[in-house]
Amino acid sequence: MTDKVFLPLDPLLSNELRLGIMSILTTAEYADFTYIKNTTKATSGNLSIQIDKLEKAKYIKVKKTFKGKMPQTLCSITPTGTQALADYVKALRSYLNMDTIK
Repeated sequence: MTDKVFLPLDPLLSNELRLGIMSILTTAEYADFTYIKNTTKATSGNLSIQIDKLEKAKYIKVKKTFKGKMPQTLCSITPTGTQALADYVKALRSYLNMDTIK
């Protein structure tokens, strides 16, 4: 038996909602707040807090704009965020024995 090496998991991405936000943003150039809210089923307040945490970590960029007269919040993933998510997936895989999972 070989010694298994567990890579550290990024605690910022270990949160279900933050991981969901990052996952959404990897598939689009940007996503608006309402789309992310509806997709994740998050409350507006919780989503705002989690977006702020990801922005402070420089994992995402947030742009506030207007669509007509309505305010709109647009989010996009940064290169730092893309790398952090890739590292998180790699670390998560280090915990799994993929040969035994079906």
